[in-house]
Amino acid sequence: MTTGKVIIISAPSGCGKSTIINALMNEGGINMQFSVSATNRAPRGSEQDGVDYHFLSDHDFREAIAGDAFLEYEEVYPGRFYGTLKSEIDRIASAGSNVVLDIDVNGGLRVKQALGEEALSIFIEPPTIETLRQRLESRGTDSIESIDARVDRARYEIDQAPRYDARVVNDDLNSAVEQVRAIIVQFLSK
Repeated sequence: MTTGKVIIISAPSGCGKSTIINALMNEGGINMQFSVSATNRAPRGSEQDGVDYHFLSDHDFREAIAGDAFLEYEEVYPGRFYGTLKSEIDRIASAGSNVVLDIDVNGGLRVKQALGEEALSIFIEPPTIETLRQRLESRGTDSIESIDARVDRARYEIDQAPRYDARVVNDDLNSAVEQVRAIIVQFLSK
């Protein structure tokens, strides 16, 4: 499928995976491009279609599933889908870059299983569940019910972390970015 390698980064919501990915992308130095995931949820805040996610309607997302357009997809919350479009992977690989995926745990495990040694899976963990709850609350973008659901989901996701190639605790953002960079550089040098 790709000439470049795939770097999978997963974490519970609020653990800083997007911040870590953005820091690495802004620094440059690693030949990688971000794969924009698709979702059927509405944009949050200043999120933009095609930049943060490909925002699809429920109907369009289900049509893409039926048309085998996804490398992986997951119903992360009831009625809330996220997925990796094959066209995104092909677009990046055809440009000669490695692909960075910011995807949920189950999707990450499916991509790793499908691509084997051509993929690296990294799991970003919160220092504690309580720290994660505080981070989600401080965003001010979700209801208490939504935060409770995210924390419950995070417990499940953290239980899956040992199945990943590498794990990084995001207790200090700069340290987490450096750890993730080192893991990626080592993987790409193989």
